Amino acid sequence: MDYLSKLNDKQREAAVHTEGPLLILAGAGSGKTSTMTHRIAYMIREKGVDPYHILAVTFTNKAAREMRDRVEELIGENVNMWILTFHSACLRILRMNADKIGYKKDFVVYDPTDQKVVVKNLLKAQNVDEKKFSVAYVLSVISDCKEKGLTPQAYMEKHAVDFRSKVVGPIYQGYEEALRNNNAMDFDDLISKTVALFERDSETLDYYRRRFRYVMVDEYQDTNFMQYRFVKLLAEKHNNICVVGDDDQCIYQWRGADIKNILEFEKDFKNTKVIKLEQNYRSYGNILEAAHSVIRHNYGRKDKKLWTQKEPGQKITYYRADDDREEARFVAAQVDLLHSKSRRSDRETPLKYSDFAVLYRTNTQSRRFEDAFRSAGIPYRVLGGFRYYDRKEVKDMMCYMRLVLNRDDDLSLERVINEPKRGIGEKTLEKLKALATVRGESLLDVLSDGEIADSLPAKSRASIRDMVAVLSEMGQQWESGQLKVSDIYDNLLIRTGYMKALEDANTVEAEGRIENLLEFKSVIYDEEKDNPNVTLSEFMEKIALIAEVDNHNPDEDAVVMMTMHSAKGLEFPVVFLPGMEDGLFPSWRSYDKGSEGVEEERRLCYVGMTRAREKLYLTSAETRTLYGKTDFTRESQFLREVDPSLLEGHAVYSRKNPAQSQDRYRIDESFRSSPNSGGSFSHVEVNRPFQQIQKIKTEVARSASQAKGTAAGGQNLTQGDKVKHPKFGEGLVIEVSGSTVTVAFDSCGIKKLAKDIAPLTKL
Repeated sequence: MDYLSKLNDKQREAAVHTEGPLLILAGAGSGKTSTMTHRIAYMIREKGVDPYHILAVTFTNKAAREMRDRVEELIGENVNMWILTFHSACLRILRMNADKIGYKKDFVVYDPTDQKVVVKNLLKAQNVDEKKFSVAYVLSVISDCKEKGLTPQAYMEKHAVDFRSKVVGPIYQGYEEALRNNNAMDFDDLISKTVALFERDSETLDYYRRRFRYVMVDEYQDTNFMQYRFVKLLAEKHNNICVVGDDDQCIYQWRGADIKNILEFEKDFKNTKVIKLEQNYRSYGNILEAAHSVIRHNYGRKDKKLWTQKEPGQKITYYRADDDREEARFVAAQVDLLHSKSRRSDRETPLKYSDFAVLYRTNTQSRRFEDAFRSAGIPYRVLGGFRYYDRKEVKDMMCYMRLVLNRDDDLSLERVINEPKRGIGEKTLEKLKALATVRGESLLDVLSDGEIADSLPAKSRASIRDMVAVLSEMGQQWESGQLKVSDIYDNLLIRTGYMKALEDANTVEAEGRIENLLEFKSVIYDEEKDNPNVTLSEFMEKIALIAEVDNHNPDEDAVVMMTMHSAKGLEFPVVFLPGMEDGLFPSWRSYDKGSEGVEEERRLCYVGMTRAREKLYLTSAETRTLYGKTDFTRESQFLREVDPSLLEGHAVYSRKNPAQSQDRYRIDESFRSSPNSGGSFSHVEVNRPFQQIQKIKTEVARSASQAKGTAAGGQNLTQGDKVKHPKFGEGLVIEVSGSTVTVAFDSCGIKKLAKDIAPLTKL
């Protein structure tokens, strides 16, 4: 039993407890994987349990592989042992028993692409407008139903008075019928159909209960309702179930995880033994104390506190910047300082750039840090997402803006001609490109030809005409100098239909894309603030240069940037948590959900803080430009919960109210209830992306209404008239044709302008 000597007392206690229900509350960095693998090895080596009778399930293939490898290091290779993900385990069971629920055993598993095709066909067959009910939205509803165990009939009965549900219900029904007719399942089915198999066929359930006399579940706090049912059905007879998890790290409720599964485990399985793994092997003492001082404010949690035999280490540094640009520059400066200093110190292993991590709440925050690291010459890489300027939606809008500048940019038009969907297939596009080549014109010029537009498929004509019209109008207005870069961007965002398509999708992914597009407005806003007269061409040149030089090898030594959700399970010597402001972190969405939403955000803060091994930085900004709007901010509720004795640097403002500070479970509602924070705080406004979208739409509609029917300078122009333009100066009208006027300007030569839009004054 020498192999157990590597475990601490609590880990060893958990490893040798093999009979009856066991709940292992494993805090961050407490060695849960080691405990689980040694427990499996102990059962096989010391208790004589046949590996055939052990089932261990987790969430990712990586975690399952790591667990299997570590067990086999202790006991040798064994093919009879099931250490699998939930989906893999259920797939194995269904392969042998699918006929018992009306499927053939050679059923296929549809991937997301296959699912989209099925739903798309159903929308068409049932005459449902895909613009109002997007494929992504319908699939998200279906997935949510399957995770909760709702059949199409149950879903329709539950939402009988909901208009959208009345439409989605029959599609869900048709989707299920289509899969069954094709002998197919989707990924959600793998678990829900296995549960259905167990509930309908007692003989099959008894077989697997006899086989898997010992059930172990990793990351139990992340299980959804169907995963919970699967585990409970298997284990409730013999009760030899061990679950490992940490309620303080339940951060995926937005995708179905139910924290009640771990909090109420002792109710589901009587006589449960609870073992807490509280010794942390990752972080210095002050980091753990700071993290605990935040997470202890959650009401819905098991009482526990991480501790370590390591020294207290440095205090947590807090920095309150004037604005978000300064915040990013501070982080870059600290990385540069610590990186250089570690090479001059007696540190055994100097810090590499990859030892630094910037963990933010939303992907939109990455842009500031990318700019700051680039300016400082510090290599970086973005994990769990693209670099800001590489994101699809940002590239799409940059292509639209290029087309305003250059009608001959066929490459950009090919990228966005179906963004959003306009029904132009590959064959049609190839014909248009061939015609453009023959005529010696650009694709945009070809599409501007009324006869050619009329020859397009019926479903494409209107949307193509709208796209051509807005690009032509924006091009003319740019030439006339009438609109700022931000005005052009707003018009493209709304009038091309790009924003509406994302709104209609109504998915988490689409919401993230919308936030990135609104953050691009901040890029424009910053440039216009620095240079009020910046032109569209100047702005696009600067962005192009940024995008081109921003290329990094993923394997190089570089600062790591990612969201806090993506960082779960990772660790770094030095961690920065920026954006510690109410409305950003905790997010404005969490306030809408009340105390449950704020508690999940607090768990996310706890996860972020406990990623740090040696040094933790918390930062905020007095003013932040987000989604194209600058607001004063208030320091995060979570900052105010950190024990002040653990902080160095700037002081965190707190109310002089002892009664409030002593209430450990208080949820700070003042931010939501009043726009004025009182005390020394400036005005605080929750900057909600969808409110900002509505504001942009209103502004675009207003400007379009003003422009419609307005003559140049309010006057009729004819050949020979002398005119004045606010940007190009004085000139002579040399031609008036249709909606355009050609003017020879003294300063810049001949310009062709939109007669009804250009701000010309007749002299």
